[in-house]
Amino acid sequence: MAMELKDNVPPQNLAAEQATLGAMLLDWSAVPEVITKLSVDRFYSFQHQVIYEGIRSLANQSIHGDMLTLVNELSKLGKLEQAGGTGYIASLTDTVPTSSNVNYYVDIVLDCATRRDLIKLSSELKAHAFDETKNGKAILQAAEKQIFDMNFNSGTSSLHMMSDIIRDTIMLIDMRYKNNEELTGIPSGIAQLDAMTSGFQNSELIIIGARPSIGKTAFALSMMETIAIDKKIPCAFFSLEMSYQSIGQRLLAQVSRLPSGKLRSGMLNISDFQKLQDAAGRCYNAPLYVVDTPNMQLLELRAVARRMKMNFDIKIIFIDYIGLITTENQGAPVYEVVSEISKSLKALARELNIPIVALCQVSRDAEGSEPTLAQLRGSGSIEQDADIVMFLHRDRKEIGEDKHVQDAKCIVAKQRNGATGPVDLVFLSSFTKFENKAEE
Repeated sequence: MAMELKDNVPPQNLAAEQATLGAMLLDWSAVPEVITKLSVDRFYSFQHQVIYEGIRSLANQSIHGDMLTLVNELSKLGKLEQAGGTGYIASLTDTVPTSSNVNYYVDIVLDCATRRDLIKLSSELKAHAFDETKNGKAILQAAEKQIFDMNFNSGTSSLHMMSDIIRDTIMLIDMRYKNNEELTGIPSGIAQLDAMTSGFQNSELIIIGARPSIGKTAFALSMMETIAIDKKIPCAFFSLEMSYQSIGQRLLAQVSRLPSGKLRSGMLNISDFQKLQDAAGRCYNAPLYVVDTPNMQLLELRAVARRMKMNFDIKIIFIDYIGLITTENQGAPVYEVVSEISKSLKALARELNIPIVALCQVSRDAEGSEPTLAQLRGSGSIEQDADIVMFLHRDRKEIGEDKHVQDAKCIVAKQRNGATGPVDLVFLSSFTKFENKAEE
C-alpha cells in the first residue's frame, strides 16, 4: 500500500544522499562498504536510486568507476536522462570535500529510510485495522515481526573479513581465560552434560526427545532451576501442555525437596511449611517467564519470544513441546508441519541470538529401549535443523515406595560442535527431578 502522506513530506535528506554518492565517486574504495549497508530503495530520490544502480552495476563488473565510467554505464543502460544527465552527476563530487565521512552520510540515509518504513507500516496497520475481515491478533503479530525485523536488520550485511574474525575470536578466548570459566554458554546444571557442551550456546537449537512420561518436562524444569533460580539468568518457558500453576507447583517441589503428592494434597506439617516458605523465597524473584497457551500457533510463539527478548532480555527459551505447536498449514502432512516448525525455531534462535531448547516425543517403537535419531517423531528435519539432539531414557516401571531414586540417562546423539555419548543421571520420583548421579 502506498504511503498516505497528504500534508507532510516523507523523512528524507537529499544532501546526505548526494554526499554518499559523491563520496563514492571521489573514492571508489568506499563503494564495497556502502553496498553492504545500503540497498537501492534506501534512497528517497528516484534520481539518486538510478545513479546508485549505475555504481552497483560497475562494482558487479569489477570496474573501478569514476564520473566518466558512471556516465558511460548509465548511457548503456538508457538511464542517463533519468539520473539527471552528465551535469548533475558531475556536480555530486562538489557536494562533499572528502570521502572520510561516508559512513556518517550512510547512517543519515538509513535513518530517513527507516522513518519512511515506519510511516508506511503505520499506514498499512491503519488500513488493516479498519478491515473487519482481518483478525486483530494476526495484525498485531505481523506488525511486531516487521518492527522487530526493522530493529535487528538495519541494512548492515553480516559480512566479516578473516582479520576481524581472528581478532574477535582471540579476544573472546582471552576473555574466557581471564574469567577462568569452563563454560562458554548457559549451564544446564548437569555437570557431565555441561562438560560435553560447554553450556548451551547462542543461536543453537537443542532438541530433547523421549517417550511420554519419561520426564521431559521434569528434565527441562531441573535445568531451569539452575538457570533462572540459581544463576539468575532470564529464561522463558513455553508450556503448551501444563498450566502455569502446575509449573509453579513442580518447581516448588524440586526446590523445597518436598514430595509432589504432599503439595497436591496440601497435607503439610510445620517443617514442610518452613521448607516451602524457603523455596518460595528462592523462586519469588527468579527471572523465569512462563507462557501457558495451549496449542499455540507458531506465528504467535515467535511474536511472544521477540517481545520477551526486547522487554526482559531473555537468554534462553524452553518449549514444551514441539508436537503441540500449530501452524497455519492445518491441512498439510505432519512431516511438512514439523519441518516448518523446526526450521522456524532454528531461525528464531539465530534471530534472537539465544539457545532454544525444544522438547519432542519419539516414535512408539522406542518404547523400552534407548531412543535413536531415526525415532524422532514427525520429520527428519528436526535432526537436520538441530545443533544438539539428546534423548532421555529410564526404566518406566512403577517405582515402589521404598525406591524413590532411579538411574537414568541423557544420551547426546548429535552435537554439531562437540562430542556425543551418554550422561548418567538420577531421577528423584518424589520431586519429579533429575540430578547429577554423583550427588546421590
